[in-house]
Amino acid sequence: MSTATIGTTTTGTTRELASFLAGLRYADLPPAVVERTKEFFLDWLAAALAGKNAKPVEVLERFAAIMGPNAGPSEILVSRRRSSPLFAALVNGAASHVVEQDDVHNGSVFHPATVVFPAVLAAAQQTGATGRELIVASVVGYEAGIRIGEFLGRSHYKVFHTTGTAGTLASAAAVAHLLGLDEERMLHALGSAGTQAAGLWEFLREAAHSKQLHTAKAAADGLLAAYIARDGFTGATRILEGEQGLAAGTSSDADPSKLVDGLGERWALLETSFKFHASCRHTHPWADALLQAMQQHGLAADEIARVRAHVYQAAIDVLGPVTDPQTIHQAKFSMGFVLALIALHGRAGINEFTEEGLRNSALRQFHDRVEMVFHPKIDAAYPKRWIGLVEVETVDGRRLTSRVDVPKGDPENTLSRAELEDKARRLAAFQRGASDGEISRIISRIWRLEQEPDLRDLLPGA
Repeated sequence: MSTATIGTTTTGTTRELASFLAGLRYADLPPAVVERTKEFFLDWLAAALAGKNAKPVEVLERFAAIMGPNAGPSEILVSRRRSSPLFAALVNGAASHVVEQDDVHNGSVFHPATVVFPAVLAAAQQTGATGRELIVASVVGYEAGIRIGEFLGRSHYKVFHTTGTAGTLASAAAVAHLLGLDEERMLHALGSAGTQAAGLWEFLREAAHSKQLHTAKAAADGLLAAYIARDGFTGATRILEGEQGLAAGTSSDADPSKLVDGLGERWALLETSFKFHASCRHTHPWADALLQAMQQHGLAADEIARVRAHVYQAAIDVLGPVTDPQTIHQAKFSMGFVLALIALHGRAGINEFTEEGLRNSALRQFHDRVEMVFHPKIDAAYPKRWIGLVEVETVDGRRLTSRVDVPKGDPENTLSRAELEDKARRLAAFQRGASDGEISRIISRIWRLEQEPDLRDLLPGA
């Protein structure tokens, strides 16, 4: 392929990345990339259905109903209403980031699906795009967002929610490809997306709804950037590396080489992980490690006096502010609460996070017995590797350690298609977002996505 011949270089530019993204074709995709894209699409759609009835989603859908058209080509999955692509992307982007079951790329600390698929699906339903066109556009979004997230680095993530920032450009790139934009207009779409990119972590301290606003706006603003670029609206052509560009304002360790690392040879999409536990990904390695320790040593929760989770700094930055979780979503960002669920229930799935659980004295008491401790070697391995190491002190005085190098859901320890189908059914049933028959039909349709003539009518209307 013409674009895949771009080699790894020591520097990278917005233009070089845009050239690759605009030129990518379905025929260029390895079969493994096609199949994994379909799996991520199913995983995302089910997560979006599980966001039904969540307060931030209801508020945004009410806003869409007031501001948007009463009908349109694009489906709002949680309500089965139709609207414009912009408002469908907005609501679906919020819905898919509520239950913390959407995918994540470790190296960029970025959730691609929740910003890429809402925008691509909304645009595909408006344009009549085929399943193949949706697949390649989605790959473009993943490759763009992951590489930009890696480029922005660890310093960016300390303050900025990368899924909101890099996600805006990922959405723009995906929709721009779906609309058939050439390199120059792809570049302008990225420029307009980058100048809108936003998302701050401060919301965690107060259990605010901002996390869903980040993904909603990233999906919608990226779509906006692509559509206006199609009609000639210009954006900064050095939005990433420019003197007053995104990195200059939000990062102290930006690495331009990440933008072009192995373009056409290294598929960042294949490095992306599924989420097994229904919580912030920064809790997963330690949840796996605690479960492993309890199984290996036959421990019950009441036999554990203390758990020390040895973590990297980013886990402290993101989870540390949540010292007394008051909402279900805040509990998903509490190491203590997630490990309490693991200890008492053996899992931290979507049905374990409940209002009753927030008030459960046994869970609260175990939560108070968990602490996070900075570990320099684990920090040095992050974000390439997310290593879970726990030290368990038992009531009878034993000190046990358990380490997990590859958490469940990572590419080397991935979910099978049977597990993904089971997860999708549980997510669809969680808030009755779809019946078992409806999710069965969606699963069948997605497994043959490359044969679909269009993506309209995924669900019956309200």
